[in-house]
Amino acid sequence: MKIVPSIDLLGGNVVRLIKGRLEQRIIYSNDPVKVAKKWEDQGADLLHIVDLDSALRTGTNNTSLISKVINSLRIPIQIGGGIRSADAIKLMFEMGVSKVVIGTMAFKEPTSLKRIAKSLSSKIVISIDQLNGMIMVDGWRESAGIDIIHGIKMFMSMGLNEFLLTSIDRDGTMTGPDVESLSTASKINGTNIIASGGISSILDIIKIRNTGCSSVILGRALYEERFNVAQAKALA
Repeated sequence: MKIVPSIDLLGGNVVRLIKGRLEQRIIYSNDPVKVAKKWEDQGADLLHIVDLDSALRTGTNNTSLISKVINSLRIPIQIGGGIRSADAIKLMFEMGVSKVVIGTMAFKEPTSLKRIAKSLSSKIVISIDQLNGMIMVDGWRESAGIDIIHGIKMFMSMGLNEFLLTSIDRDGTMTGPDVESLSTASKINGTNIIASGGISSILDIIKIRNTGCSSVILGRALYEERFNVAQAKALA
């Protein structure tokens, strides 16, 4: 299982939102490049970057800052947050990212996604952000009208098999991962599930590993030093 630290960017700062709420933000650093190098030095397999400004449509973005991070690291980077067009996907790959995480566009423009997936299926991760079993889009503010299982199977029929599963009500809370949802998704034949949301301790890493997930994204627990990347890798 891969250990993947997350860098969530808002106004140029590294932050964590509690359950995706802007009014409940924790600022950890104003130097994303420094933070990224720290996780790389600790042995991260991959870095996950989220442009919260783009995702939440604040009127700005962190593209230039993300480019600086990419050019400063040796490990692969996947990017998500507000990538809602073919041109935006193309730009991310031109910047040098390894994978692009797509959420809203995947559900609102499945025909465009299917066309993109023909040549880039191994580089596309579908974001499955769920609340009470239903998938949410547009910065977690709108229901896609489809549940986790049907959503995953829909994209697998397009040749996509990697999914970032986030339980919104646990994201940033450190109340423990949604083991039930992760286990259910991982049991769908052929899926690679990336776990996200609620991780609070090194024991949670073991729980996620036992669900069969291929990767785990770590945020607040790392920033608040509940454990480090090396300790997580030792149990992955």
